[in-house]
Amino acid sequence: MESALPSSFKSGQPSSVTRSGGWRLGIPIYIYAVVFSSLCVVMGLLWDIMWHMSIGRDGLLAPPHVVIYVGAILSGLFSAYQILDLTLNKNHPGRATAVPFWGVFYGSLGAMFCVWGALAMLTSAPFDDWWHNTYGLDVQILTPPHTILIIGIMTVQFGAMIGVLALQNQNRNHPYDQSLYYNARLNRLKWLFAISAALILVMLFIMASESMGKFESHNPMYYATAAIILPFFLLAVGRASLLRWPVATTAALYMLALALPSWILQYFAATPRLGPVLNPITHYQSFHFPMLLVFPGLALDWLMHRFEKPTKKKLNDWILAGLYASVFMLILLIVQWPFGEFLLTSPYARNGFFLSNSWTYDSSPDWAYRYAFAPWLKQSATDFWTGFGKALIYAIFSARIGLLWGSWMKRVIR
Repeated sequence: MESALPSSFKSGQPSSVTRSGGWRLGIPIYIYAVVFSSLCVVMGLLWDIMWHMSIGRDGLLAPPHVVIYVGAILSGLFSAYQILDLTLNKNHPGRATAVPFWGVFYGSLGAMFCVWGALAMLTSAPFDDWWHNTYGLDVQILTPPHTILIIGIMTVQFGAMIGVLALQNQNRNHPYDQSLYYNARLNRLKWLFAISAALILVMLFIMASESMGKFESHNPMYYATAAIILPFFLLAVGRASLLRWPVATTAALYMLALALPSWILQYFAATPRLGPVLNPITHYQSFHFPMLLVFPGLALDWLMHRFEKPTKKKLNDWILAGLYASVFMLILLIVQWPFGEFLLTSPYARNGFFLSNSWTYDSSPDWAYRYAFAPWLKQSATDFWTGFGKALIYAIFSARIGLLWGSWMKRVIR
């Protein structure tokens, strides 16, 4: 691993290349580009969801789609340039640690993922337009073109996170320099990793949102879905990150990224273009208020400080998975059960901050269960705790896989 580090880290002085980085702090420009592209994709996707909630009809070049395509193009172009630079320049200092592909191309692992993800996203665009022209409006989320788009988005986002992670890990356990320059560089990489991870977390929530909305917050399905997705990802990030409170930081950034578009767009005019219009709205309708993941995130961070210090004998990962999963699920239940009830039933949640006043144009505003738990989602205490017990088992396996993935991510340097 040591041979993969730039010579400037070993000498203790910034090289002329890193000195010339200026505001970039020697971080390659494509890293900033792919993280920004991940942000564009998420913001465009949230806008697209609110577009469908408020306007309905869209086209290939609808504004939200354009933002998503811009993210794909930025990611693809900057990553492709990085790959071609390493491939064509045989004396490039980074080629020795680059990942070979097809015996011809050389590049970082993150750049490879971003290029393939961008190609999948751009391929899905005309395919989706053809699909709509042939079969009409979607009746489900996972149509073939949408599936290709989601795979492409996740690949781009994963590539952005891995690209940042490789640079961060080049400093892990190798404190060759304690200067302000390198500390600033490392701190920026820590935050770029947290931002890229938070954007993936937003995407995971969007895909699971049909089972994790305020209406389902008193149903075991909500906690089973959370158990499968969240411990896996949050613990992987927590183990791989160099931040002091990585899980809570990622959760806080996720909450901000998910809520900010809704907080802003709700003040912009939007009228339905597709019938039936049961709710004659005049402005954009907001997406979900985010889950309060910062609270179970703080608990996970505290536990990881307690049980994963390098100076202490480490517990078996299965034991840690059981501990982390149990605490996570318990705090999630304690927090989300009353908060979900607040969002659904309280008049104090029907405002532009908590977003519970949002209602799609094709839903009747007088629906009996708009502000109440529907009877088909209610269960007896016995059924709920049985379902929650199953969710806890899912969470343990999810946490174990997350810890395994996090250990792998700590070793990524290419």
